[in-house]
Amino acid sequence: MDVKKIIAKALSEQTLTEDEIVAVLSTTDKELLDELFCSAREARTKYFGNKIFLYGFVYFSTWCRNNCSFCYYRSSNQNTIRYRKSGAEVRKIARELAASGVHLLDLTMGEDPQYHQENFTGVLELVEQIREDNHLPIMISPGVVSNELIERFIACGVDFYALYQETYNRDLFKNLRLHQSFDERMNAKIYARSKGMHIEEGLMTGLGETVEDLAAALLAMGQLDASQLRVMTFVPQNGTPLEKMEPQNHDMELKIIAMIRLLYPEVLIPASLDVEGLAGLTSRIMAGSNVVTSIIPPASGLAGVAQSTMDVDDGSRTVAGVTPHLESMGLRIATVDEYKDWLATH
Repeated sequence: MDVKKIIAKALSEQTLTEDEIVAVLSTTDKELLDELFCSAREARTKYFGNKIFLYGFVYFSTWCRNNCSFCYYRSSNQNTIRYRKSGAEVRKIARELAASGVHLLDLTMGEDPQYHQENFTGVLELVEQIREDNHLPIMISPGVVSNELIERFIACGVDFYALYQETYNRDLFKNLRLHQSFDERMNAKIYARSKGMHIEEGLMTGLGETVEDLAAALLAMGQLDASQLRVMTFVPQNGTPLEKMEPQNHDMELKIIAMIRLLYPEVLIPASLDVEGLAGLTSRIMAGSNVVTSIIPPASGLAGVAQSTMDVDDGSRTVAGVTPHLESMGLRIATVDEYKDWLATH
């Protein structure tokens, strides 16, 4: 297949076939990759101009009832330090992030059995307090929850529900998310979207998937009407069954970012600081991302997901830390009102 023509077809917003996506994701030709990333940036500029959005990250509980084979916070991992931040601590961190200039507060947790047992009563109250404190959009990542609880989150002002499938290959899903239901996970976000919530879907690469798996997933993700689509490269974690798995480079992640931008040009696409830290920001933005995620205040005692300490306490994973990199690419940090306007129209 002529990959250059496929890229041009995607840029003109024509539908691609799975085989065409496979051809693009399979290429290693530098000239074609430059064309891919340039086209992705052109698509981003068409819909977002030079605006970039920033997300503050508050991982407030590292307890989890699940035993996912890839996750550092799996229930059986004895190597990790568990914490459950108090409401006062979370509110303080959220205020610091809001004051620093982020556009959204991302409240993330493992599927903490305590919170699930109490039906999230304390979390719902905390969300209402944070909303009142800061008047910023809120994303919540509580894992799989009931339809009733989704409606309660909506009622207390949550804008975004983040729930990543990681893979659309059902056999691989079974090996990654042990004793969990593919359909239950998928249906939770479908229900949230049907009730008017924005949803974020995500893939992970480097876990044994094929390029055909990735292409099929990219097409399937388009059926979710997700406002935000992300991809991250797997980082092997100590104390997990996959800790000795050979780490992959980030080439496929960058190609997927670009393909998401071309397939779904109006969506938000994160450049996560959680994989390579500040060193990987430029390449992800240049591939078509328009959101910087995992901004974490220094000395906050918060963990990340893939890289729990990288660039945090030296202050690099902050609004001040990322701003010079964005400005060097001719981009600007959007205003909070611009972000809210985008949410209101999508």
